[in-house]
Amino acid sequence: MRLTVEFPSVSYREGPGAVTRLATGIEGIGYYELDMFDHVVMGYATPERGESRYPPKMPILEALMTLSFVASATSTLRLGTEVLVLPQRQPVLVAKQVSTLDTLSAGRVRLGVGVGWQPAEFEALDEAFHNRGCRTAEAIEVLRACFGDTQIDYHGSFYQITAIAMEPKPPQGVDLPIWLGGRAEASLRRVGTHGDGWMANAFDSSEDLKACQEIIVEAAISAGRDPSSIGYQTQFDAPPRDEDGKRFYANLDRVAARAHQIREQGFEQAAINATAIFQSGARSVDAMIDALGKIYDQVSAEVG
Repeated sequence: MRLTVEFPSVSYREGPGAVTRLATGIEGIGYYELDMFDHVVMGYATPERGESRYPPKMPILEALMTLSFVASATSTLRLGTEVLVLPQRQPVLVAKQVSTLDTLSAGRVRLGVGVGWQPAEFEALDEAFHNRGCRTAEAIEVLRACFGDTQIDYHGSFYQITAIAMEPKPPQGVDLPIWLGGRAEASLRRVGTHGDGWMANAFDSSEDLKACQEIIVEAAISAGRDPSSIGYQTQFDAPPRDEDGKRFYANLDRVAARAHQIREQGFEQAAINATAIFQSGARSVDAMIDALGKIYDQVSAEVG
């Protein structure tokens, strides 16, 4: 099982050196990938929008900038987003940013994308919220054209591109992996039609997981794609919203049991949330590195 770490933005509080120290620590332990969470802004509660999922002052480093920063301090660790809110960003610019990151990291990038859930964020970035799903599908097509085509021409319902070039291409070219998050039926269908993989949340119910996978497979077959080529990743635990969730990573037996469940569910890759490790009591970068090392050793011993 490949293990990834959802990188904790809170690490910046100990200074820029702590961010790279944590990244190199994750690489040294043996983790496969470092993934960045993405939000540009968080909204305060208002009478119109209600409470946010997360505190409005939650610290969130910009995903692609942070990955570029840690790329220069690492050499083997893969670099990803989990997930970049693609439809609130201009896709040609995203293509340029990701191509540059892949070039400067020697082909280590996996781009995870999602449609987002926060209308206030789209409003602040002057992007439409209501059609974000349709725009995500087109934006992925734009990315692939930019990654692979010598002359880029794209004419969709939302994006129009005529006779441009983008160089350098990413070392991975058009094969640079684009994985999709989300659990809504429309999101699952986009995995089947446009994604190299699915970034799933944590599933307790095998029946619910099977139902989601069936939607992905059906969509892939309908699009003329081989469903066996689509990868699957899950989370060890949902982002904690109560005290029990915050204690998850402090209990290695609980982590080990979840690792066995993930293996039985057939996932090839799983993400460990380092922010939740911070919340579980590892309140410094050094403590997080220590905890991540113990978790890696425990999971490796249990499931390989």
